[in-house]
Amino acid sequence: MRLRKPKDPSPLKDPGKPSFLDRQRAARPWLDHLVRAGKRYQESNADFYAAGTTYFSILALFPLLMVGFAVVGFVLAYDHHLLTELQNKIADSAHGQMGDDIKKMVDQAIAARTTIGIIGLLGGAYAGLGWMANLRMALTSQWGDEPPKQSFLRTKLSDTVALLGLFVALAITIGLTALAGSKLTEQLVSALGLDGVWGMGLLLRIVSIALSVAASWLMFTWVIAKLPRVSLPMRNAAKAGLLTAVAFEVFKYIATFYLKAVLTGPAGATFGPIVGFMVFAYFTTRIILFATAWASTDPMNRKFEPAPVPDPVVIAPRMPAEPSPAAMLAPAGVGLLAGLGISRLLRGLRR
Repeated sequence: MRLRKPKDPSPLKDPGKPSFLDRQRAARPWLDHLVRAGKRYQESNADFYAAGTTYFSILALFPLLMVGFAVVGFVLAYDHHLLTELQNKIADSAHGQMGDDIKKMVDQAIAARTTIGIIGLLGGAYAGLGWMANLRMALTSQWGDEPPKQSFLRTKLSDTVALLGLFVALAITIGLTALAGSKLTEQLVSALGLDGVWGMGLLLRIVSIALSVAASWLMFTWVIAKLPRVSLPMRNAAKAGLLTAVAFEVFKYIATFYLKAVLTGPAGATFGPIVGFMVFAYFTTRIILFATAWASTDPMNRKFEPAPVPDPVVIAPRMPAEPSPAAMLAPAGVGLLAGLGISRLLRGLRR
């Protein structure tokens, strides 16, 4: 029986030789930038911050609903015709005791509209500031070391201004998106007599998507440049804002199919909206955080990174080393020899 000669073990890879990914990163700057952005995203615990921001988003939803109910209560209180029409619709859809109970609930909500509105505003302010503080901290973490902390009052004032600015940016974005998706463009094309042109429907669809991306681009550029506690010019965040807008548009397209699947059935009709809102808020926050990590790792933005905090200075007293026995006996030996020499010299002088 012949024994097979064992194969030689495969030689170990040269640790100094770059890997395939390293070679690709060196040859493609965009890939190197993408990898560095992914590492920054992971090292800063961005998913953890996204989960915290989603929590505050859900927390702020209920006070906003209370404010909405209060606004509806004020409108119904001063518009009796609309209130009567609402009550008639309730009576037509719910008969008997259920209809009466719903009418009583509507009357109680209208009577308590001021209280509901005040509680909603206070709760919304608390949840909104918490949401903004968490979002700004998440965005700032993508820049590495945190900047010097400000006072509590100044921080809350800055968060309030940022929250109001975000509301304005959202209003402008929603307005431009609604304008792009409205029938105004169709009416304009019809007035110009171009509605019968072949491919006009596809062209309008492309224009609508382009306007929606442009509106989102402006908003996300402002978010990436102004919300982190790091000063960054708008032009330096334009590329990251465009990346976020395109990814957000793709995500919205996918989310439409997801919501249709979630909302089907009784359970989906009950819990689907809140689950859909959570998923939408979580993934939108992740997209924004990755775009911020991409902006922070851009070579043109390195000068805007906060200075690293120096290591703490450790003051430790130095203890002298204990001398060895030989070192301790050496002076004694020298002294003994010196004493013997001096005594012999004195004896010689006496003689």
